[in-house]
Amino acid sequence: MSWADERALWLLLLVPVLMGAYWWNAQRRRRATRSFGDSATVEALIVGHARWWRLARALLVTVGIALLIVAFAGPQYGSRTRVLRKRGIDVVIALDFSKSMLAQDVHPSRIKRAKAELERLLNDLDGDRVGLVAFAGDAMAFPMTVDYSAIRLFLRDLGPMDMPFGGTAIGKALIASKRLIESSNEGRSEANEPNPRSKVVLLFTDGEDHEGDPIAAAEELKAAGIQVYTVGIGSSNGEPIPSYTSDGTLTGHMKDSAGRLIMTALTTENEAKLEEVASITGGQYFRAREGTVGVDQIRAAFQQLQATEQKARRVTVHENRFALVLLPAFLLIVLEGLLPEAWVVRRRRREA
Repeated sequence: MSWADERALWLLLLVPVLMGAYWWNAQRRRRATRSFGDSATVEALIVGHARWWRLARALLVTVGIALLIVAFAGPQYGSRTRVLRKRGIDVVIALDFSKSMLAQDVHPSRIKRAKAELERLLNDLDGDRVGLVAFAGDAMAFPMTVDYSAIRLFLRDLGPMDMPFGGTAIGKALIASKRLIESSNEGRSEANEPNPRSKVVLLFTDGEDHEGDPIAAAEELKAAGIQVYTVGIGSSNGEPIPSYTSDGTLTGHMKDSAGRLIMTALTTENEAKLEEVASITGGQYFRAREGTVGVDQIRAAFQQLQATEQKARRVTVHENRFALVLLPAFLLIVLEGLLPEAWVVRRRRREA
């Protein structure tokens, strides 16, 4: 047996006060009867036992009020396990839109394969809020939403040639992802929950970082309770970067000022940095295999997160039994109102 609000039981102290009030009223009534006249004469006018009727009514009211207080305290007996409404996960996809993502060591190109695989990942999400950060030398953020079709449209329309700044700034992308998650949770009370919803950043990049400090950014995300899953895209051998006109026509490959081909590769150093970013935040690093960008591994990791989320939302609910007490309390109070204080009749005088 447990109680929804055990403090309400202190109200039972009112029961002896109520009994004392009835006793005082009975004494006052007795004194008033004596002042009216001879008590035997007064009793002769009453058929039955008025005192016992009044006592019965007092007991009914007292017991009824006591039961009402018990019902108000919320008696609980027995329990069951219940899963709360699915809460989902906050996911920010941070996708590298630098020109090195145009390299074709992943068919048909790094960026196109990443987009295709991300669309496949979106098909598996259900109720999770998703945001998008597109980054090169700077970051552009798309607000958190559960409208995955809007995310798909954003992914399809944006390309490396649309980015206002060249280069790659992984640190800026991570900070932008953190701000996006925090802004989407402003005004929510989840921070006070014992098991706040999971917050995840999926970072897809070829690892070439030209500015910023991704390790320091990872520390900030760790402090905010955000896990980062990093995916390294590209080969370690090096690949030339295609060059396109504004209308998408291939013109060759990018070259430096000396006329040499600019090569891009997912180097051991870059991979180590991505692994460290993931490790700091409690996430994982995935290496994109040939023809994929690690989405299958991410899907498996997400299934574990969602299982943990589901387990965290499984709670034990105590069965409320207040109705079993409230009903007799109501019946007793109604019955008290139906009882008379006494049966009063007039006796006919006998003529001598």
